Order: sequence, then C-alpha cells, then structure tokens
Amino acid sequence: MSDRTEIDEATGTETTGHDWDGIKELNTPLPRWWLWTFYATVVWGVIYTILFPAWPMVSGATAGLLGYSTRAEVAAEVERVALSNAELTESLATIDLGVLEENAVLHDFAVAAGASVFRNHCSQCHGAGAAGVQAAGYPNLLDDDWLWGGQIEDIAITVRHGIRNEEDADARFSEMPAFEGILSDEEIAATAAFVRGLSGLDHDAALASDGAELFAQNCTACHGEDGRGDRELGAPNLADAIWLRGGRQEDIEQQLRTPRHGVMPPWGDRLGEAQIRAVAAYVHGLGGGERQVAAPVGDTGAEAAAEVLPASFPAGAEPTPAEAGEPPVEPVVTD
Repeated sequence: MSDRTEIDEATGTETTGHDWDGIKELNTPLPRWWLWTFYATVVWGVIYTILFPAWPMVSGATAGLLGYSTRAEVAAEVERVALSNAELTESLATIDLGVLEENAVLHDFAVAAGASVFRNHCSQCHGAGAAGVQAAGYPNLLDDDWLWGGQIEDIAITVRHGIRNEEDADARFSEMPAFEGILSDEEIAATAAFVRGLSGLDHDAALASDGAELFAQNCTACHGEDGRGDRELGAPNLADAIWLRGGRQEDIEQQLRTPRHGVMPPWGDRLGEAQIRAVAAYVHGLGGGERQVAAPVGDTGAEAAAEVLPASFPAGAEPTPAEAGEPPVEPVVTD
C-alpha cells in the first residue's frame, strides 16, 4: 500500500492510495445531496429519541417529552369501540339466548364478537377452524356430537364453568372408570368390538356377540342400553360414529383400559357474561348447534325437548379424522 496520491489513468479520478494486488481504490466523494440527507436523518433521530419513547431501560423505556404511548392509543381505541357497542353488549348479556337468533342485529354482533373471543381463547385447543385435535382429545366443535347438549344455552354453561376442573364448583364433570384389572384383555377386546358395531363400523361379529353381555353389565348404566349416551351424565353417544379419542379397535380398547379425561378451564371469571354468550353463539353457529323449540300450546309439563338437527358435516370438516384410521362415515341414524 502506498501513501502517494495518484490519478487513475482510466477514469481520471484521484485514488486513495490504497492498493490491493494491483487493484486501486478511487477516491469518489458522495453526492452533496446524499450527505445532507444523511446528516438530516441523524438530527431527526436525535430529536425523535428526545420527544418519543426510545431508549430501553431496566424496567421500561424512556417516555419522551411528548408522553406519547402506542399502548395508550390502542387502549383508547378499544374503549371507543366498547362505548359504541355498549348498548348491544348490555343487551347480549341479558337476553334469553333461546331467542337470540330472532334478533338479527344482535345475533350478528354476537357471532362476530364470539369469533374474536374464540380466536383469542379457544383456538389454542380446538384449532383455528374449531375441528379439534383428536390426538390430544380436544373436541371437534363442527360436528353434531355434544356431551352436555348442543343448544346455545348448554354451550354457554360449558364455557362459563368448564369441564373437570378444580376451579369451579359447577364445572361439568363425568369420569369413566378404568376397566384394566376388572375385565380381562379378551373381555375388553370383545366389548370394544361390540361398541364398534353400535355405530355400524366394521367389527368382529363373533367377538362382538361376547361383548354384548359385558356392555350390558358394565356400560349401560351411563351409556344406555342402545349406547346413545346420557347428556345429564356427560356420557358420550357410542352409536354415532363420532369419536373423541379415535374409533379404531385399539383406540376403544385403550379407552376401556385406562380412560383419558380432558379438562377445560372455566371462563366465567376471565370473560364477561356478554363474551361468554358471544362465543356460545359463535360455536353454536359453526354447524353442530341444536335449535331450541318452544313447548307445544297447552303443554304444561317440563321444559320443551330440543329439536335435534339431522347429523351433518359442515364444509371442510371431516366426518372421521384421518388419524382415526376409518373411512369417512356419517352418523348412523336409528329410530
């Protein structure tokens, strides 16, 4: 490297004197406009760090002379929207959910708000599309299978109190006993074959005939003689070909041996009443919700029975998840 200043013959430009293996560096100054722009950005950067939050500290950041806060701006916008929807929110918190669909404006508001609540608090387990995760035992909310009822009020109660948690005394609670050590492996296999037969799946008929008596002795108290379950107990319907833990022979045998029980947290103390009702309306409208009908004229009995919609699968939903190992089948409709 030489310190002698020289002119490059090809360009006529002064060199810096640096030379690397015969390659010389030209001393080409930056354009004046670029330099002044750069200097202006430096000055602006210094002014910005003085006026606005900028420098990170141990427990926060410098506030800036203007006191501007993006968090405060977002909070103000949230409050503004909440005030604009205050009347709808108050109505949603007090309306009889059984007639919510009759109020189109309020129902649309509830579904839109419920979709937001679902994405923030429910999608982590049930999935963004609410199809659940069978491998983890998270229920599919798109189908027609409901342990504790699929009317909108039933869903709201489940959201409010949760399932099998220790935080809420009114949590939905059901527990299947473990039959490992009570039934032999052969008896468990026979019972599983019988259960598959209840929903019309391929099964070993001879094995299932042995399981019929075992089912009657050990399972009908909760699931009923026809296997359709009992919503008062949270006992699943075993005759609809919809499975939470899988419908393969080995899946059912595993559930008989050592049942797995899911837990859902209560949202009553975390969400407001309006938000609980909103997410219930959203889930109810996903495809599997059951309509509530009024009691017939002159009926002085107990509450009217729910009108249960025919089994159906919304667009994009799989009747049986791929990991269940079964071909897609629709629920078996029995009289």
